[in-house]
Amino acid sequence: MARQHTFSSFKSLADIIEKEKDFDKLRDTVKNYNLVDEFKKIFPELSKVAQAIKTEKKILFLKVENSVWKSELNFQKNILIEKINKHYNEQVIKSIKFL
Repeated sequence: MARQHTFSSFKSLADIIEKEKDFDKLRDTVKNYNLVDEFKKIFPELSKVAQAIKTEKKILFLKVENSVWKSELNFQKNILIEKINKHYNEQVIKSIKFL
C-alpha cells in the first residue's frame, strides 16, 4: 500500500534552507551578497564615497573614493561593523578592508 503524506509532513523549501545544517554555507553566501546590495541602504550617507565590493570570510571590502575618506572610515571602522551586525542581528562582519 502506498504511504499517504499529509500536508503537515512536508517542509517548505524556505524552512529547509533556513534551518538545515547542510545549507550553512549557502546561507552565509546569501548574506554576503545581501550586504553588498544593502550597503547603500544601511549607510545612505556613504553612498557617494564608498562602495561595497564583496565580503569574504566575514571581511567587508570597501572601495573608497580617496585617501581622506579612507582614513576617516578607518577611524570609524568599529562603528560601521557594529551597525552592519546590528542590522542583521548577528555577526556578519568581523573586519573591513579599504580598497
